[in-house]
Amino acid sequence: QVQLVESGGGLVQPGGSLRLSCAASGFTVDYYAIGWFRKAPGKEREGISCISSSDGNTYDADSVKGRFTISRDNAKNTVYLQLNSLSPEDTGVYYCASTPKWGPTVPAMCVMKLADYWGQGTQVTVSS
Repeated sequence: QVQLVESGGGLVQPGGSLRLSCAASGFTVDYYAIGWFRKAPGKEREGISCISSSDGNTYDADSVKGRFTISRDNAKNTVYLQLNSLSPEDTGVYYCASTPKWGPTVPAMCVMKLADYWGQGTQVTVSS
């Protein structure tokens, strides 16, 4: 059974940091591109950071570029998202999702929100 489980969300003050984890089971992340998506209150879900299966190619949305970093640990079958310099505008539910390596490119995955499997999400709230 394919499953993606996000963790690491919580309440953080503006300027703070969090590290989100996306643990995969039922498949090997080596063969999948993984993306992080965010659903902010009153907004559509957006792709914020995606990483390819093998060469480490990444795509970051302009809204998070320079602040968020996506990485993967294939040995742990886990993908991470480091969130720095958080602002209230980063509040939302963060989802990870996967698509096979032969699927869309990393930018397309993020921009067009193309993924086959989705996690349940983890809440990130940035507030003082």
